[in-house]
Amino acid sequence: MTHPNPPAADSGEVALVTGASRGIGFGIAQAFVARGDRVCITGRDQDALDEAVRRLGPDRAMAVAGKAHDADHRAAAVDRVMTAWGRVDHLVNNAGTNPVFGAVADTDLDVLRKVFETNVVSALGFAQHTWAAWQRDHGGSIVNVASVAGVSASPFIAAYGISKAAMINLTQQLAHEFAPAVRVNAVAPAVVKTRFAAALYEGREEEASAGYPMGRLGEPEDIGGAVAFLTSSAAGWITGQTLVLDGGLFLNAGVS
Repeated sequence: MTHPNPPAADSGEVALVTGASRGIGFGIAQAFVARGDRVCITGRDQDALDEAVRRLGPDRAMAVAGKAHDADHRAAAVDRVMTAWGRVDHLVNNAGTNPVFGAVADTDLDVLRKVFETNVVSALGFAQHTWAAWQRDHGGSIVNVASVAGVSASPFIAAYGISKAAMINLTQQLAHEFAPAVRVNAVAPAVVKTRFAAALYEGREEEASAGYPMGRLGEPEDIGGAVAFLTSSAAGWITGQTLVLDGGLFLNAGVS
C-alpha cells in the first residue's frame, strides 16, 4: 500500500494518543507520524480506528479500541504499545466527552461524574500507566488536551469547562511530580472544526468565526502542530504550562 503522504524517517519514538480516530486526536496522530514517530491511537469505534490506521499508515500506526474511563482498557492500551514497540515516549490525553449543555446549577451530578471520569480521571489513569511502564525510567512527555472552556467561564458547557479546568491543574500537578524525567503540558483550544464541536458552529460557521481575529475556526492540524512542538526537544525547558490555541479570541475579551 502506498501511503499518500510518506512519513519521515523513523524517529525511534512512540506516542499514544487517546480519542484519536478522528478530529483533534487524529490531527495530533498525523503530526507524530509526519515527524517519524510510531503512534497508537485509541477510541470506542473499531471501524473508525481501522480507517484512521489505514490513513496514518499501518507501518507506523496501530489502534486499541475501548472506553477511556475503563481501567482495563487503559492498561491494555499501554501494554499493547509496550509489547509491540517496547517504549512509550509521548502520551496525549485527548479523549473527552460533553454529554450535557446548560448551566452548572441545573447539571445532574451523575452526569458531572461521568464527564470527570472520562475527561479527568482517565487522563490521570493513562499518565500513571505510561509513567510506570516507561517514562519514569526513560523520560518523555505528556500533553493534556484541555479547552478554553477551562480557563474562563463557559456558559452552556459548564460541566465540560469545569472538567477542563481540573485537567489544567492536573497538568501542573503531574509536571511537578514527574520532573525532571517527564515534561507535562496542556493545550487549550477554542472551537475546532470537528464532529465533536459541530453544535457550536454547524450551519453558522461565518457567524461563529466572526469573533476570531485570525478570521477562522481552528483545524485539527492547528492542534497537531502545537502538540508536536510541545513533545519535541525544542520545548525541552517547557513544563507545567497551558498553551491557549484560540485564533486570538481572547484578544477580544472586554472589547465592546
